[in-house]
Formats: sequence, C-alpha cells, structure tokens
Amino acid sequence: MLLVLYGTREARELISLLSAHGYRVMATARTAYGGTLAGMGGAVEVLPAPADTGEMVSALKKKGITLVLDATHPSPGLLSQMAREASNRLKLPFIRYERKETSLPVDPQVHVVDSWEEAVEVAAGLGNTVFLTTGSNNLEVFVRSKAMRGKRLVVRVLPEHRIIKKCDELGLLPRDIVALQGPFSARFNRAMFQAYRAEVVVTRESGGSTDAKIRAALGLKLPVVVIRRTPPPGNNLVHNYRQVLQLVRHYLGEPDD
Repeated sequence: MLLVLYGTREARELISLLSAHGYRVMATARTAYGGTLAGMGGAVEVLPAPADTGEMVSALKKKGITLVLDATHPSPGLLSQMAREASNRLKLPFIRYERKETSLPVDPQVHVVDSWEEAVEVAAGLGNTVFLTTGSNNLEVFVRSKAMRGKRLVVRVLPEHRIIKKCDELGLLPRDIVALQGPFSARFNRAMFQAYRAEVVVTRESGGSTDAKIRAALGLKLPVVVIRRTPPPGNNLVHNYRQVLQLVRHYLGEPDD
C-alpha cells in the first residue's frame, strides 16, 4: 500500500496511473476539497491530514503504508515535511514528484527572490497595489508585514470556505479576495491584473502556470516578484510520471493480481 500526498493536479493523475497499474493507493490532503479530488482519482481511502509528525507516523503504521509519494506543491509545505520526517523514522522509501522548473525570462521587470520575507520587501518597493498569485500559504507574511502598510493587497486563492475564512480573519476585504481555481491562461491573467489595477505581481516558481502569469504581467509592463522554490532534501526527486512508476516498481515490485 502506498500513500500519495495530494496537492496538485498531477497528484490526481498519479493516483489514477498507479491504480491503473494495479497498486493500491491511499491519499491524504490538507483540505477537504483536495481529499475529494484524490478520491475521484482512484484512491481507495483518503486519510485526514495529520496534525503533526507523530500522528503521521501512527497513520503510516496503522494503514500498513510501505511507500510515500509526495505530489504536493513544488514549494513543499507542512504536510510534505511531516511525511518526509515520518518516512525517515520508519525507514520507508519517500518519492518527491515536482514539475520541472520554469525557465525565467531575462528581464529587468522579473525580480527573483529566495524567501517570502524577501518577496514582501521587494514587492512593497515596486508598487502600491500588490497582486498575490501565491495562494493562501504564508499569506500572513504579507498581511502582517510593516512594509505592506498603506499598500493594497489583492489575493487570488482557492474558493474554499476554510481559505476564505482565513482571508477574512487576516482582515482582507471581500473586494480584494479573488476566489477562483486555476490554472489560468496568460490572457485570463492579463485581464485580471488589469481589472484589479495591479502594480506588481507576486508568484512562485512552481512550473505549470507560472509562465502564463509572468507573460501576462510583462505584457502589461508590470514588475513580477518570483519566489524561487527551495530544493527538497534527500534523493528520489523526479519530474515525470515514468520515473515515478519506475521507482514505485523498484521499491514495491509488481503488484499482486
């Protein structure tokens, strides 16, 4: 039995692929919506996201998990960290799937940074209306920063109750919350940046739709702050489905009929 950490469209596709090859796949996700999509992908069971590493260890033991596949966002979050630590404790193989990095254009309007805190400082110095396309993770870093005082912060997040509630609790106004699910084309991004009169766009280097956001911003001559992804520790980092399947077969063998 293997566990997939859900967090991207690719996670659902990987669940379907592994299930089609005869492997029994469980999943866990940080949100109820993610859990629903994982189930639609073919997961035989969706586990509640653990509160800490200890709970993750207990869940892996209880469910007889023999391999963990991390297919969360290219910028690994808490779920990814807990699963890696739990796998290390139990000496389970851990595979990390990531999209290939976006080839960033060489342009004076593209500002690459290495942390959320640096992104806040740079963005605050580039404009008064900051459009965040980074989702709800680390949103508080922007909202609570002194550098953002007097700035308008527009955030694009998933249309989930938990996330909208978080935005509300952080003091964001409804007019500044764009609740939509992507991915979006460059044309759609451009129209949205124009509609909200963005003066600077913030995104993460996450592959996928990152290029469309950058092209849209540069097309409007807007500066873009790109948060570089942090390389994950350890080995077994793969970028395509074939490599995932090869590693699963290597560790688990061919599934029983």
